[in-house]
Order: sequence, then C-alpha cells, then structure tokens
Amino acid sequence: MKQAAKRLAVATLGCKVNQYDTDAVTTQFLAAGYELVDFREPADVYLINTCTVTNLGDKKSRQMIRRAHRLNPQAQVVVMGCLAQTAPAEVAELEGVSLVVGTDGRDNIVEELERLAEGAKKTLVEDIFQVTEFEDLPALGFSGRTRAALKIQDGCNQFCTYCRVPFARGRSRSRSAESVMQQVEMLVEQGYKEIVLTGIHLGLYGADLDPALTLAQIARRVADYPGLLRLRISSVDPHEITDELIDLFSSHPVVCRHVHIPLQSGSDRILERMRRNYTSGQFREIVRRLREQVPEIAITTDIMVGFPGETDEDFQATLELTKEVAFSRIHVFQYSKRQGTRAASFPGQIPAALKESRSRCLIDLGYTLAEDFHRSFVGREVEVLVEEQEGSCAVGHTDNYVKVSFPAGNRDLVGEVVRVQVRESSRDGVWGEQSEGR
Repeated sequence: MKQAAKRLAVATLGCKVNQYDTDAVTTQFLAAGYELVDFREPADVYLINTCTVTNLGDKKSRQMIRRAHRLNPQAQVVVMGCLAQTAPAEVAELEGVSLVVGTDGRDNIVEELERLAEGAKKTLVEDIFQVTEFEDLPALGFSGRTRAALKIQDGCNQFCTYCRVPFARGRSRSRSAESVMQQVEMLVEQGYKEIVLTGIHLGLYGADLDPALTLAQIARRVADYPGLLRLRISSVDPHEITDELIDLFSSHPVVCRHVHIPLQSGSDRILERMRRNYTSGQFREIVRRLREQVPEIAITTDIMVGFPGETDEDFQATLELTKEVAFSRIHVFQYSKRQGTRAASFPGQIPAALKESRSRCLIDLGYTLAEDFHRSFVGREVEVLVEEQEGSCAVGHTDNYVKVSFPAGNRDLVGEVVRVQVRESSRDGVWGEQSEGR
C-alpha cells in the first residue's frame, strides 16, 4: 500500500520578498513529495517565514509559531526568515520548533528536517554579513494564476537609523542576469502574464555583478521576453530612479505605469535623522519628472509616523507633501523602537497616543487621495488583467494598479486582458462593465 504524502502548511509574514522565499522553500518540499495544505488544517510540517521589521512583526511571528504547535503538537515546525535570523536562540526555545533557518542557506531544508531525530531541534543560522552571493533558489508561483513575484536582489547597505533589515538580510546581493531570465522563462511557460520584480533594496540591483548592471537594464531584458504581458517594478528609493528607469516606464509597453517610492517623511530634518539619502525637494523633483513623462502613473509609498523627535511641524510637512504628490495608495506605519538600531537611543521618543493620532490622520488622507485617483477613471475605458473570479464577478488590476471589478457572465476570464468601461469608484477601486465586443 502506497504511503500517504506528508502534509505541508505554510505561513508568511512581512514583505513580497518573504513571500518569494516561502515559495522557493515550498517548491523544494513539493519536489520531495509533500502535499501542500491550508495552514488551518492538520499538517506534518508547518513552515513559518517570519518578519522583524516592527515589534508587531515579531509578535505576529511568535503567535504563528505557537498556533502551528497547537494545531498539531506532533508536527515539525520549521521557522525561517528575518526574526529567525536576528533571534535564533529565542526562536529555537519556542515550544514545538524543530528547525530554525535564517535568510540564507535554505537550499537543503527538507533534507535537514528529515534527518532530525524525533523531538530534536536544530539551528542553521549563520552570520549574514559573511554571505556575499545571492541565494539562487527557483520558486514556482503559488499566490495566484496570473501574477508572480520574482526576487532579483537581497540585502541592504543603507542602515537607516530605525531599521533592522540589514542585520536580518546582510549586504546587497544581486541575482545574475542569466538566472533572472531562466526564472522569467519558467514563469511565462507556467502561464503567468505579469511578473513583479522584487528585492529588499531593489534599486541596488546589479551594482555587485561583474560586469555591473542596472535595474533598468535587467528590467528591459525581462520586459522584452516573448509572451510576457506585464512587468511591474515594485519599490525603488527616490534617489535611485534614474533617467534610464523613467524612460523605461514611459516607452516600454510591457512595463506597468506604477512604482512604489518610499517617502518615510516629508520633513528634511527627520529624513536626515532617519539617514535617508534624499531630501523632500529631491522627492518632489523625481515625482514631477515621472508625472511629466509617464501620464497617469500610479505612485504609491510608505510613510512612517512618530519617528523620535518628530514635531507637529515635521508631521505637517509630511501631510503637505503627501497632498502635493497625490499618492494613489499609502502604507502608513508607526515608528517601532527596535533594539540595536541607532534611533532606539534617540531623544524625543513619541508617545503611543500621538503616534496613533498622526497615523489615523495620514491613513484618512490616504483614503481620500485613493478615492480621488480612482474617480478620475469613471466614464473611461481601461485594460484589466483578470486575476480572480468568484461566480460571475471578475477582479483584476489595470497596469497602474487600479483594482477593477466587473460582471463576467459565464466565461472564465482569469489570465485574460479585458477592456472595461468604468462606471463607479471608491477608495478601494472601481467597478464597471465589459466594453462591447470584448
């Protein structure tokens, strides 16, 4: 009688890079004969990819580990990612944890796990600053049928005063152009229509390669690949948006008119204390050039509130710049005091209640800006790449990342590009109807 396959359940906290890493390790388990099941179901192995960007990320990571053990106390729990890298001993002590792996050295997790004796624990975390090569792990897409993330860079050299990411991810390392294109070929062959280039500090891509490459150069190669309908470039710091990159956004039909540019603060004084390598004026100029050369480009951002020493005037500067730029979407997060960062010892730590009120104010402004952006499409026709369909309702995005819902009838439109006449809008997206003949 054939032995039943072992069951694997996975959970990912944090960013798109973490999601890619989870997919890469899941790919190894599937190749070894494991069956992927929902995290809420009983499993033989629970894989948890942790986050440590904020205190909340730490807390949620620990909660997920404990939840896995409660779901099946006999299961093996594998913990990897940023919290595992920065606090391996603490993670290993949590009940139920069998294997702790950081943000590198993940190419033989399955073998290491299966070699463990029953009830044994093992930690494979090494000094991330000794890692100099990109960990080249292929990943099948699991997040949907149309869009796949492709990690091409890892690590960060920035060392912002509030951030633990360099300590979790190490120095910047780039995927070779050959490996990038191999992954693109695999994803297109699997039927993915859109690829999102991701990295921890994506704008540094290629600087460590020999010969060196730029983000714009590798993005153009990917965009030129036959059969790919869309290429989305995720997050790029403002001082790394070059003329070459702006030209790519404006001229290549496959490159989406959407870019995420982290602002963090609109105050030059706070930006300097954060150790960001740009000013509010430079940010404005980059946005001006993008909007001038790429009509209707969607610009999304991250903004931090409550950084130590942030005054009412500093916060007002952030509000004013946010209104001026008219971001289409804002991710607002409150400063989180992180052990080992310079900002943790800065004077002027902001009370929690004030951080909360500033956060709420900025979130509300973000909703207003999103609604304004979406309203500008009412009465117009847009192209939508359909990503999911429940019953007769189809949902997808335009290339400038507007979420579109529309009735699809009896046809399965997932993976198709459909023209939709927009009828209504909200802060979450737009609703419309298929254009005649499509």
